[in-house]
Amino acid sequence: MEKKVKAPLTRDEARGLCAGDIVKISGVIYTARDAAHKRMTEAVANGESLPMDIKNAVIYYAGPSPAKPGAVIGSCGPTTSGRMDAYAPTMISLGETGMIGKGELGGEVVEAMQTYGAVYFGAIGGAGALISKSIKSAEVIAYEDLGAEAIRRLEVEDFPAIVVIDSKGNSLHRKNR
Repeated sequence: MEKKVKAPLTRDEARGLCAGDIVKISGVIYTARDAAHKRMTEAVANGESLPMDIKNAVIYYAGPSPAKPGAVIGSCGPTTSGRMDAYAPTMISLGETGMIGKGELGGEVVEAMQTYGAVYFGAIGGAGALISKSIKSAEVIAYEDLGAEAIRRLEVEDFPAIVVIDSKGNSLHRKNR
C-alpha cells in the first residue's frame, strides 16, 4: 500500500511510518550532500544559524545536475547516505525528521533516529531523471559556491521513495541478511 507523506514531516508523522512502507512525498524538501552538511555542522558548533529551518525538515542527499533549458532541474538521483553519517545525528537532534538517500546508515545515525523520531527513505539510485519529474521547483538557498552540492529548496509532488529504516530502528537492510 502506498502512503502519501507531506513535507515538512512532523516527528509524530515520522514515527507513524514503518520500514517497507512505499511513499509518495509532497511538499518542501532540501538537497544537501556531505560538503553542505559539514558547513551546517560547523555553523551549529559556532553558534550560527542554519540556512533553512531544520525543524521537521526532510533532506535529500543529492547533488542535481544542471537543468536543461526550460527544465526545473537536471537529473536528481540520490547519493550514498553513509557520507552524511558524521553529520546526521546533529541534524536529527536539531529537528530533522527525514533523510532520503541510498545505501546503509551507521549505528549512531539509527540511534539518533530512534531517540528523536526520524525516518530514512530510500530513493532509486540510477533513476535521477525519473525522480526529477516529481520536482516542481528548485532554488539554491545556501552555499552556492558548492555547485551541485549547494543546498536547494525543492517543491516536490509524489516523490517516490520507500521507508528503509523507521524511527524504531527496523531496517530493510537487516531483513535481507
